Amino acid sequence: MAGLRGRGGGRGGERPEPVPADDVAAWFARRVPDGWFTGPPKVTVDRDEITVVGALPPSDADRVGRIRGFREETRDARIGMAREAELRYGRSVSWGVSLGGSTELFTTVSVPVMTRLRQPERQVLDTLVDSGVARSRSEALAWCVRLVGENADTWLARLREAMEKVEQIRSEGPGI
Repeated sequence: MAGLRGRGGGRGGERPEPVPADDVAAWFARRVPDGWFTGPPKVTVDRDEITVVGALPPSDADRVGRIRGFREETRDARIGMAREAELRYGRSVSWGVSLGGSTELFTTVSVPVMTRLRQPERQVLDTLVDSGVARSRSEALAWCVRLVGENADTWLARLREAMEKVEQIRSEGPGI
């Protein structure tokens, strides 16, 4: 079935499909030590990367210090789990935490596709490939650039309008 995806039958000359990662969230949930996070980590997977983000328990310590401390204290264990996962799933593993409404990623993978893209951008390209809109990530990126180019004038005009409204509201505020 993998050869029947979309227009052109898949990814052309790009590398073969990675190992299935359907169980990756459960795999990490079983391995992450109790007490690291307030619940199971959020695991996001694409063809190149597994990103594991866990919510840290609230703390009276400052956010930056708490995150830095967690990162240092768990480094060896995270590296060990990442190595196991990389062997099992054939993808790099990146880690991050969320605390107090913000998320910080410790490391992420940039994959060259005419430029360096992070996981969310690669997922957009992969969706275009998997749906048959494009035959490869490179073609999907070109498609995105064309689409932005076709719509940029309208969008930029709307953006300028919004900036004018912000400036107007700002000028109506109290002078400092």
